[in-house]
Amino acid sequence: MPTPLIRIGILGLHHDHVWTVLDEIAEIDGMEAVAAADPHVELREKFSGKTACPVYVDPQELLDREGGLDAVFLYGDNRSGSRLAIEAMDRGLHAMVEKPMAANAADADLMLKAAERNGVRLMINWPFAWWYQLQHALRLCLEGDIGTLWMVKYRAAHEGIVRMGHSRYFADWAEDRERSGGGAMTDYCCYGALLAKVLLGMPESVSGLWGNFFRPDLDVEDNAVISLKYPRAMAVAEASWTQHGKLGSYTPIIYGETGSILVEPRNGGRLFRADLNQPKGVEIPVPEPEEHLRGTCRHFRWILENPQASLFSLCDPRHCRDGNAITDAGAESASGDSRLVPPRAAEGSRGQPFSG
Repeated sequence: MPTPLIRIGILGLHHDHVWTVLDEIAEIDGMEAVAAADPHVELREKFSGKTACPVYVDPQELLDREGGLDAVFLYGDNRSGSRLAIEAMDRGLHAMVEKPMAANAADADLMLKAAERNGVRLMINWPFAWWYQLQHALRLCLEGDIGTLWMVKYRAAHEGIVRMGHSRYFADWAEDRERSGGGAMTDYCCYGALLAKVLLGMPESVSGLWGNFFRPDLDVEDNAVISLKYPRAMAVAEASWTQHGKLGSYTPIIYGETGSILVEPRNGGRLFRADLNQPKGVEIPVPEPEEHLRGTCRHFRWILENPQASLFSLCDPRHCRDGNAITDAGAESASGDSRLVPPRAAEGSRGQPFSG
C-alpha cells in the first residue's frame, strides 16, 4: 500500500537549518515540499535551484494560494515563526518549527493553544535530537542507570554565526533581539535549558549571566550562562558566539548518584559511562534507534501517521515551551545584574603565575 503523501509548505528560508531538512525531505517516501516563501530573492533562487516548486515573497500568499497543504515547516526568525505557525495551525495545518520554539514563553504558550484548539500536531526540531548517542543517554538516565540525577551540563559554542559558515541572512535576524528574542542566550542556552527540563523537570529558580565581550558590533550578548537550581540537583547551560575551536562544545555531561555519562557531539559520536568501578569511563554501545527517531522528517511523518503517539521528548512543544521559560528567566536575571561582591583579593595574590 503506497504511503500517503504529506505536502509541506516552507515558510521562510533564512534559517540556515532549512537546507539540511530540504535534503531530508527529498530522501523520504511520502513527503514532499510543494512551495516556499521568503523575502530574499537570493534564497528563493537557491530553493528554485533545488526544486521545481513555486516560490513566494510573502508567506501569507503561499498559505492563501497553495491548496492541499498538509503541514508547514517554519524556517524564518523566531518572532515571525510563532505568528506564522499559529496562522497555519488555525487553517488546520500541522507545523514543525525549528529551535527554539519561540522568541519567548508567551509566544510559545500561544502556539500550544493554537495546536490544541485546532487538533493539529506541533513539533519543535532540535539538531541534537537526532544524535543516536544522546537519545540512548536520555533513555539510560530516565531509566535510572546512574541513579538519581544531580547535575546536567551543556555548552553550545562557536566562533560566530557567519564565521562558522552560516549566511548573513541567518545572522541578520539571530543577532537582532526583536526578531530572535535575544543573543547567545536565546540562540544557544536554549539547548541546555531544554536538556535540563527533560531530565530534571522545571527548576525552582534560575540565575543568568551575560555579556558582550568581543562583538561591539552587536546590540545583544555574545556570551551567556544560565544556572538552574532544583531541590536536590542543578544544571548549567552555557552559550558562546566567540569561542575559537570546539573544545568543550556540544558535549552533554550528566551526573547521577552512582555514575556519570558523557555524550560526544554530532552524528556518529560516542557515549561514555563512568562509575566507581570504571572511574576513567568506558564506551557504551549505542543501538540503532527506531525508524521514526532517525531524523527530523521521519519523526514528523510518524507523528502525523500516529496522531495519538507522543513526540520524542526533545521535540515535544510542552518541554520546549518550558525551555523558553527558563531562558526568559535567565535573561531577566542577567538584565537585573543581581550579585554579591566577594572581599578584595589578598595583596600580591592577583594574577601570580604558577611557580611550582
